[in-house]
Amino acid sequence: MFKQINFRTEKLTCWKNLLDDVAALVAESGVQEGLCIVHNPHSTAGLFLNSHLDPKTPEDILDEWNRLIPTRFDFRHQYDTPTDAAGHVKSVLMGTTATIIVHEGKLALGHSQGIVFVEFDGPRNRQVYVKVTAC
Repeated sequence: MFKQINFRTEKLTCWKNLLDDVAALVAESGVQEGLCIVHNPHSTAGLFLNSHLDPKTPEDILDEWNRLIPTRFDFRHQYDTPTDAAGHVKSVLMGTTATIIVHEGKLALGHSQGIVFVEFDGPRNRQVYVKVTAC
């Protein structure tokens, strides 16, 4: 099964937990044992698995990304804005795809793990692709 999740980010830098949306697609697929691949096709956004129970965790992660890779005017490529260039670097380092085991029809994640989409150059209309396959 292949599906697309569409949404809009509302700020320059923000995050969205996709766990409920992806879990619903896994249930809809009927796959009991397999893999779920979540892919973000955007070059100025990232995707990671980490705690979602405490909303401060993603905020801490975003704060560190912004500290490590600040928006600068000396990037060589400046397609739209300086945040665009910084977003490209952040996306490469964070990654854009997560593969999660499906076991007994459910995502095999830790009790506090979420699937977090991170916007580095918003607001924008975004989507992620979800592929659920039986193994």
